[in-house]
Amino acid sequence: MAAYDDRDGKIWMDGALVEWRDANVHLLTHGLHYASSVFEGERAYNGKIFKSRQHSERLHFSAGQLDFEIPFSVDEIEAAKEQVLKVNGFTDAYVRAVAWRGAGEDMGVASARNPVRLAIAAWEWGNYYGDAKMKGAKLDIAKWKRPSPETIPSHAKAAGLYMICTLSKHEAEAKGCSDAMMFDYRGYVAEATGANIFFVKDGEVHTPKPDCFLNGITRQTVIGMLEDRQIKVHERHIEPGELEGFEQCWLTGTAAEVTPVGQIGDYTFEVGALAREIAEGYEKLVRE
Repeated sequence: MAAYDDRDGKIWMDGALVEWRDANVHLLTHGLHYASSVFEGERAYNGKIFKSRQHSERLHFSAGQLDFEIPFSVDEIEAAKEQVLKVNGFTDAYVRAVAWRGAGEDMGVASARNPVRLAIAAWEWGNYYGDAKMKGAKLDIAKWKRPSPETIPSHAKAAGLYMICTLSKHEAEAKGCSDAMMFDYRGYVAEATGANIFFVKDGEVHTPKPDCFLNGITRQTVIGMLEDRQIKVHERHIEPGELEGFEQCWLTGTAAEVTPVGQIGDYTFEVGALAREIAEGYEKLVRE
């Protein structure tokens, strides 16, 4: 694959389509220096973005959490995403909408006078964890923890919240792992670097309570799938010592979709029937 700044195609920026290679911002863009940026990751299947409007609504919510307002409505964002897919000829694709404070009169921590920018790009992207969907992903355990919601806007999908995720994933990959599982500031199991996590024990499902990290749209979808199957779901705080007793595990996220986990640190899990059923059920659901 070509580098992400050197491809053919079109990207939507601030209301107009531009050539992929011309979709640039100034060096003194506020979002680059101070992480005043929010984004969405979405997937299109058979030409339709799964839960597209929920993503656009969350983009607006996240911007509000960072004290800025996107100058395009949810309906305008929806139309722009469809336009990007169509002009690039994509049916199955990953879609990235990103909003940020641009370059303007302010170049310090404060940036209220700077314009808010919005861009939407799309590209073809396969399995986020490669062949892990078949054999189960291998996860490291991160040294970084998800912070207290008193220190960050933890329910926003904001660029700055991913800094420790990048550090954790780089360290995991250096150890031959696909990703890393993170604890929260209290020491409870939280999530992976870009995906929520689920566990199975005695036919019931346990997943961390999202009180200091993003309650993912895929996470909510999978909980609904489990409830439709009359499977008990416990949303709760999970202690590290409980990992040893869980039988199955999987990750959920727009990029990850539903990916079984075979190992976290020294703990191993079966890529079992329920994990496979939910992965297959999700694949079917998004293409309906």
